[in-house]
Amino acid sequence: MRYFIINSNYYYLNYDMRYSYQREIIKEIVCSTRTHPTADWIFSEAKKKINNISLGTVYRNLKTLEEIGSIKLIFDDSQIRYDGNTDNHHHLKCIECGILIDTDIKSNLNKERIVKDYDFEPESTKFFIIGKCKKHTK
Repeated sequence: MRYFIINSNYYYLNYDMRYSYQREIIKEIVCSTRTHPTADWIFSEAKKKINNISLGTVYRNLKTLEEIGSIKLIFDDSQIRYDGNTDNHHHLKCIECGILIDTDIKSNLNKERIVKDYDFEPESTKFFIIGKCKKHTK
């Protein structure tokens, strides 16, 4: 993400938000893995780089990164995971180990039909294809 300087303060380009080293580290952690990590995992990784970072700081920055579109939220059963891949994509989920795998499979969302038939305005489509990963198939 690019930023600019005004009066010795760093600001993100296109966002009215000051630059944050902690936010950049958190974004780097999320975007450097394909494991779709939880906030707790991100926190433990961030602690290796920023010793005094708090879990609250991690949550606040994850929320901000999601709001500005730098990362995506994934609602996986009872937990929230984070995805550094912001392209429109879906996931394969292993019922044995819980791994999430990015896929480029496209859904055939017919937005007009959903609006007409269900009086519902869809914003996006997210789905999991449930099965077993190669480690758990014989």
